[in-house]
Amino acid sequence: MPANRFNGFTQYGIGIGLRIPHYDHILSKKPVVDWFEIISENFMVDGGRPLRLLDRILEHYRVVQHGVSMYFGSAEPLARDHLRRLKALVRRTGTPWLTDHLCWGSVDGTYTHDLLPMPYTFEAAKLTARKIREVRDFVEVPVAVENVSSYAEYHVSEMTEWEFLSEVVERADCGILLDVNNIYVSSVNHRFRPMDYLENVPHERVAQIHIAGHTRYRKYILDTHDHPVIDPVWKLYEAAIRRCGPTATLLEWDDRIPSLRKCTPRRSKPTASWRPWRRRPPPLRCRPPRAIPRKASSSLREPRADPAENVPGGLRAAGARVPHAETRAGRRLHAPLRRLVHQTQRPAHLLRAPRAV
Repeated sequence: MPANRFNGFTQYGIGIGLRIPHYDHILSKKPVVDWFEIISENFMVDGGRPLRLLDRILEHYRVVQHGVSMYFGSAEPLARDHLRRLKALVRRTGTPWLTDHLCWGSVDGTYTHDLLPMPYTFEAAKLTARKIREVRDFVEVPVAVENVSSYAEYHVSEMTEWEFLSEVVERADCGILLDVNNIYVSSVNHRFRPMDYLENVPHERVAQIHIAGHTRYRKYILDTHDHPVIDPVWKLYEAAIRRCGPTATLLEWDDRIPSLRKCTPRRSKPTASWRPWRRRPPPLRCRPPRAIPRKASSSLREPRADPAENVPGGLRAAGARVPHAETRAGRRLHAPLRRLVHQTQRPAHLLRAPRAV
């Protein structure tokens, strides 16, 4: 949604992921970019080159933090040291909101470094929502969770993925980072209609949107972020904008990263569908048609006269509005009425008495 409490009441427009191949171009050319999304874990360090580069980026651009290792769905408690480092980075960047994935990926302190899908049960939703609230209260900024692409399902699931997402965000009172490419990937892998997913999530909670490319294999689709966005995903994005309104959107590239110029929205999707809420009419390339004079009407109408006609110069100079009855045409038009009014105002002894019958 545009400017809501889940994205800090901001309207950030179109963003690009901050990636190492683009550092030199960004710092030297200062290209026009609405905002950059950074991977939080890449900058959760005590010092060194990453933070120096980040500080130089922050001098010219707005930044939103995106995490990849919070693992809201894992059973163990949150790592306190991780949270302290995350909060320090939030204060450094001034990110209006914070995002991470609705998934699990760690067991007993061992991290898989992957985004694993969750069983869609009410018990899992309750546990996940509690951890999201804990993170939000600790870092003191709004939190939005991202739907992940999935390649496996659980027999114990009690609801669909979109129902699970809705259940979690309602319990946690948090926002949604809606990844329309992940919706498309999962819809193909699990054979459901992507519009069923899109139409049944709480649109008022959408804080941000992700859009990306993927790789198609013979039996499944893999979310790789290394190809241009295909047309079905663009259409799904347009449908999301129609339902959610103008929402901060990120174009993702994580592999085979092209030049920054090709990563920009106009190079990626050179049509108006990229910014459906910013469409403007085409510029006027010819002179507007001349006004056609109206034909005189045969019906009887009150004659129009110049209000300033036969008016003393003082009134005309002062711009005073002249009653129509005081103009020359108005006097001709109102003469019968004036005579009638004059007769009714004559003294009683001058009025002719009615003749007796």
